[in-house]
Amino acid sequence: MKYELTILAEDTPGVLAHIVDLIRRRSFNIATMSVGFTEEKNITRISIVLYADNDMVIEQLKRQIDKLMNVTKVVNLTKLDYLARELSMVKVKADPVTRADIMNIVSIFRAHIIDINHETLVIELTGAPDKIDALIAMLEPYSIIEVARTASLTMCRGPVPIKDM
Repeated sequence: MKYELTILAEDTPGVLAHIVDLIRRRSFNIATMSVGFTEEKNITRISIVLYADNDMVIEQLKRQIDKLMNVTKVVNLTKLDYLARELSMVKVKADPVTRADIMNIVSIFRAHIIDINHETLVIELTGAPDKIDALIAMLEPYSIIEVARTASLTMCRGPVPIKDM
């Protein structure tokens, strides 16, 4: 099962390495990870996607991460109402015959063409991970050359910030 964890930690050298090392020692593979600044000075937000067999194992991992020095909050968003967004760029082969079809697909997904030449198109899409998966699936018959995706950024819906959960 897929789990989405969001961690708030002090922005100090080595914090991310300690968190990743703890996850590695527990034999988890990090599917995606995104790290960035928050609205609070010196606090970093870390969004991690992991796969595990059951909730108990994730809750144990969550408690262990929460005990780390410099970690201020850990929230398992998996069963909460949350938003997840990724950014992707997809380079696809596009000759004059297929270009119009690809552009129609791009339009349907409300994506953007950010580069074009005689042989390829580069498409940018920001959205939920399943929307990006769907775009990639639709573009596969046109010979995808390259895909670049960011990790999921996650945030709970509603007025309560993660630090107050």
